[in-house]
Amino acid sequence: MTVPTTIEAPAPESTETVMAGETITAQASPAPGETSFDAADGIREAVSSRGGTVGDIIDYLDALALSIGSTRISVWDGLVVVAVILAIFLLAWFGSRLARRAVNRMTRFDPSQRLLADKLLTIAVWAMAILIGIDLLGIDLTALAVFSGAFGLAIGFGLQKTFGNLIAGIILLMDKSIKPGDVISVADSSGQESFGQIRKIGIRAISVVTRDKTEYLIPNEMLMINQVINWSYSSRDVRVKAPVSVSYGSDLDKVEELLMQAAKGAPRVLDTPAPRVNLTGFGDSSVDFEIRFWILDPEEGMSNIRSDVYKRVWKLFKENGIEIPFPQRDLNLRGNEQFDRLVEAIAQRIERKDA
Repeated sequence: MTVPTTIEAPAPESTETVMAGETITAQASPAPGETSFDAADGIREAVSSRGGTVGDIIDYLDALALSIGSTRISVWDGLVVVAVILAIFLLAWFGSRLARRAVNRMTRFDPSQRLLADKLLTIAVWAMAILIGIDLLGIDLTALAVFSGAFGLAIGFGLQKTFGNLIAGIILLMDKSIKPGDVISVADSSGQESFGQIRKIGIRAISVVTRDKTEYLIPNEMLMINQVINWSYSSRDVRVKAPVSVSYGSDLDKVEELLMQAAKGAPRVLDTPAPRVNLTGFGDSSVDFEIRFWILDPEEGMSNIRSDVYKRVWKLFKENGIEIPFPQRDLNLRGNEQFDRLVEAIAQRIERKDA
């Protein structure tokens, strides 16, 4: 009769080094009462159960640990956390790219709706990726309850503008008051107004590119609280005004005919609505007219089309003898003793030169 023999292996010894209240422990598994990362422990146990060199390496990395109170963090835990964070980041980035491609294929949506769907899906993908990462790492969210008040206070004060711009951008896309491709008026630091086309609406600001290729980044919140001139909100047709003055001796009917001809012959001027010439008033030295015409592409510039019309006006006026007046003044000098002496002195000097 054979009596079974049981051999009990001694418990693994642990080496502890106490430094400044911290304990660095080299042991194969966390001691009772200590907390570690569930994902790292699960991977380590699965690989170690099969044995082999990889299992020995993982056990060695897990043995190099830092214990602070009831928390134990090993080198293996750090590697797993870094790997999970990188994997979650790549997953969220790849998922947001797929969502953006799927949204761009939805032809029934207009550009603003596609951009809004893209922003919302990107936020949802990143939020889901963060939750998955927290679940994989086994982080207990109740442990963060102590910091929730301070975190909420930081958001309320430090990130107030950021969240305000984010919400403002979403509202602008929802009501379609500002969308990519629109032409708006932009004023620089000197107060000079120029026209710019919206290139992109981001999370924090919109990008507006002017005719001179200057790119303005305007916070979304500024567009919500300030007055904005959107030249292409309901229609892309823009009316341009070009004032012209002629002398009082001109034939007004002929002038009106030539101004209409100049407007119709200029490029980019629409036939419908048709151009119009109005007599706006009688000035000090001229009769004032105003040419009013419509264009369909304000993003191509306003000054250049007005310049083209003026060039045609100048050429037609020269061909037909129409004078564009310039200011003229008559000076009436009243005589006095000093003025008479000055005139006599000048006359004597002229006589001496002639002599």
